Amino acid sequence: MKKIFTAASVEEARQAAAADFGVSEDQITFTVLEEPKKSLFGKLKGEAKVEAEYEAPAVAEEKPAEKETKDTGAKAEIAKNYMLSVLNAMGIEDAEITVSDTENGALFELSGTGLEELIGKKGELLDSLQYLSSLVCNKVDRDYFRISTDCAGFRARRKVQLEELAKKISATVKKTGRTSALEPMNPYERRIIHAAVSEIEGVTSRSTGEEPFRKVLISSTERKPRRDDFRGKGGKGGKGRRDRKPRAHYDITTSFEKDYKRPKPEDDLNAGLYGKIEF
Repeated sequence: MKKIFTAASVEEARQAAAADFGVSEDQITFTVLEEPKKSLFGKLKGEAKVEAEYEAPAVAEEKPAEKETKDTGAKAEIAKNYMLSVLNAMGIEDAEITVSDTENGALFELSGTGLEELIGKKGELLDSLQYLSSLVCNKVDRDYFRISTDCAGFRARRKVQLEELAKKISATVKKTGRTSALEPMNPYERRIIHAAVSEIEGVTSRSTGEEPFRKVLISSTERKPRRDDFRGKGGKGGKGRRDRKPRAHYDITTSFEKDYKRPKPEDDLNAGLYGKIEF
């Protein structure tokens, strides 16, 4: 870009060019076309004319990844500020949150006086902050930003507890053959249970119910022998029973009773045991 500037002096013309381009003089190439001339009495006559040339640097087009980073940073900041406001309202004035990037979101590490006591054994406070802050920050746009919360390694300790619980309940189910229902859990904890059960032979798991009361059922995949299977194998009166003639049987049940007693799909506890795990 080239422009010609005129002023009372060359220096004033250079300053006018710098002000017009919005940059410093050392970024402009100047060519003096005319200079004021001195008169007989030493006074300057005429004006200075300067040609100024300036090339603005090319503006690099913002890449999609850079845009995503800015959006991610904005959402993380929104979530962090929201959590701090909630914790301050609960009386934890020295609350601090460290944010670290994850694959499709961020992990928020919380710390503060009395915070560990408020979390409790099952982490209800962490779960609530995680859920509410996710709702708040994801209102910015439609791109989902996943939030995870933790405090003093609580999530790791809770994972170990749930895995041990899954092993204990699975052992009982294998021994008794009866399906066992665990207490209601959030989706994150149910996934831990399902993963642990999948590593144990002879049992399977599935989720049932509606949130927030959805829970995991652990069932046996091995058929247990019934008591009738042992009758007649040397027990008292076994021989006589084998020699006894079968009695005539007359079916006097009505069609309504037959239909009522017919097994329903929902009565089968083993239905879908080998299907897809529901979370």
